[in-house]
Amino acid sequence: MSTNKLLAFWNHPAGPKTIHFWAPTFKWGISIANIADFSNYNMKNWNLFSVNFAMARTGLYQLSRKIKQN
Repeated sequence: MSTNKLLAFWNHPAGPKTIHFWAPTFKWGISIANIADFSNYNMKNWNLFSVNFAMARTGLYQLSRKIKQN
């Protein structure tokens, strides 16, 4: 990758210096943790469970708003 492309990526409005880059990156981390947790039938990490539950509820709410709008 050339230096110009790297600089363009670094200075992009949604680049790694902004929340617009890191928020989805960390959300992918939560999704990967969900997949890794599939084999664990006894949920021991209640903090992760509560985050997953909240994300599922808010996602379903947003989806229902979109369906109602259409």
